[in-house]
Amino acid sequence: MTYRLSELNAKGIPSLLKNIENHEQWKEKRDGILRTWLRYLGGLPDPVPVQYRILSETPEADHTRQHIVYNTVDGDEVTAYLLIPAALDQKASAGFPAVLALHPTVAEGKADVATPQGRENRRYGLELVTRGYVVLAPDSITAGERIYEGHDPFFTAPFYEKHPDWTAVGKMLADHRQGIDLLCRLPFVDPGKIGAIGHSKGGYNAFFLAGIDRRIRAIVSSCGFCTFAGDPDPHRWGKRDWYSHIPRLSDDLNEGTVPFEWHEIAALAAPVPFFNWTGQLDDIFPHWQPASEALLDLTRLYHQLGAGDRFVSLIGNSGHDFPSPIRQMAYDFLDKWLKHTPVS
Repeated sequence: MTYRLSELNAKGIPSLLKNIENHEQWKEKRDGILRTWLRYLGGLPDPVPVQYRILSETPEADHTRQHIVYNTVDGDEVTAYLLIPAALDQKASAGFPAVLALHPTVAEGKADVATPQGRENRRYGLELVTRGYVVLAPDSITAGERIYEGHDPFFTAPFYEKHPDWTAVGKMLADHRQGIDLLCRLPFVDPGKIGAIGHSKGGYNAFFLAGIDRRIRAIVSSCGFCTFAGDPDPHRWGKRDWYSHIPRLSDDLNEGTVPFEWHEIAALAAPVPFFNWTGQLDDIFPHWQPASEALLDLTRLYHQLGAGDRFVSLIGNSGHDFPSPIRQMAYDFLDKWLKHTPVS
């Protein structure tokens, strides 16, 4: 489906459930959305057997932090922190729940969410290991230890020189799928209890990932959802001088069209349990009104699929942030759907 931006801005969000009366009709529509999405991503390569090695290990009061690297489908390596709860020492054979903790747009990458040095309201990986989750916090390309030599953080030009027909989003998702493979390989992780959490860039990566890999059983996205409708800068998703998400989108945007609306991409994850937080004073994604309309449409979809209790959308008067009360609700949501009793 192609939409004119002018019509989206004038008429609002296209309904996910237009002409949809049953699950089979939704499945057919979902398949079409997924085909379009994968085409714009440049496809997703087949996975390769995961291999990882531990570079160092740091004991903390309630967990151990392993600095690890693992392979990818296209020959480079992902640097990551693997946080292992101390409770695992007493229950070594137990199947622990796990989360991928995906970082926002910050040069420090994984360290922002998985170490005490991370920023306030961003240490969700650290807080989740304290609750008894195994946490994998990877660097995405252009961040942390994966900044291209001679370039600033979040400059994707070297990636596109090597992969002119792929996309940074496709690469991130392929790397995250490899991270799921790693978690499933760990003997102390229950492969049926893996979630994804992120803020901003990490937030949309979380629901992007759940839409293409059903091994993600619960999603938390903070300040990661927006729409093309009402966006003061829709080219943020296309070609830019620094981080180019999906370059092909710029060709459409220059023609005044888009091939999808973002709630359609988020809908690929349904009916996976999905917790979303949106701030009305968000200066990155300031257009919260059309986003709220799209989130309401996602709510209707979840109800249509018989999963109304699996979608939680909260909107409040904060900025581009992940406040403590919202994080606590998000963690409770993960506990519920990953069937976890937090460590006291």
